[in-house]
Amino acid sequence: MAYENVTYEVKDGVAVISVSRPKALNALNGATLSELEDAFRDAFSDDAVGVVILTGAGEKAFVAGADIGEIAELNLETGKAFALRGQALLHLIENGPKPVIAAVNGYALGGGTEIAMACHIRIASRKAKFGQPEVNLGVIPGYGGTQRLPRLVGKGIALELILGGDMLDAERACQIGLVNKVVEPESLMEEATALARKIMSKGPIAVRCALEAVNRGLQTTLDEGLRIEADMFARACSTEDKDEGTSAFLAKRKPEFKGR
Repeated sequence: MAYENVTYEVKDGVAVISVSRPKALNALNGATLSELEDAFRDAFSDDAVGVVILTGAGEKAFVAGADIGEIAELNLETGKAFALRGQALLHLIENGPKPVIAAVNGYALGGGTEIAMACHIRIASRKAKFGQPEVNLGVIPGYGGTQRLPRLVGKGIALELILGGDMLDAERACQIGLVNKVVEPESLMEEATALARKIMSKGPIAVRCALEAVNRGLQTTLDEGLRIEADMFARACSTEDKDEGTSAFLAKRKPEFKGR
């Protein structure tokens, strides 16, 4: 598929999706949301893809938010549709069957922080900046920021960021748990790709089961989450990959997982 606002490339099982609107600091307009949805659906349905990396084109921005020109035209009815559209894309990313790594190379503000939070793991360039500055425009986060941010960093810090509307640097983002790791800008994609390859060396069914157990478990009680975990564990135990992994461990050799 030909894209205008994103690039999509698959190499050795790793799909790299890059938001490519550098003149707009990779802001998320309606067309870009649609193209991102298509790209992620392609990656999730491609058996050759094991892990997805999401990043931004250029050196300045990962995603510098939603398109403010579009926000300026919203009203009661269109505002809700706008929020639901973005939430649907982020739900797709977060609940997809394959791990998604955000390689945050620059400004990740508003919708940029929100889409990064929908990814399963976040690696940030030392130059990255995060924030939910929507209150400065007279609105609030609409793509999941009021829900995912408290779950990641706690209610107090989340409210400080959402109500204050300030930016924070990559080191602070890492300290509060918003980011997994901070690296030098020139090492960002190398680090993200190395992590992708590490994940791809594990049992692919086990990876999918773990993703599902964590995502579903976070939406319910501990007791229900433990039941979900037991179900996913049982599913993994029924696979050829489990037989291969345990046999390889006992034989002190490297496993050769087949995804069966």
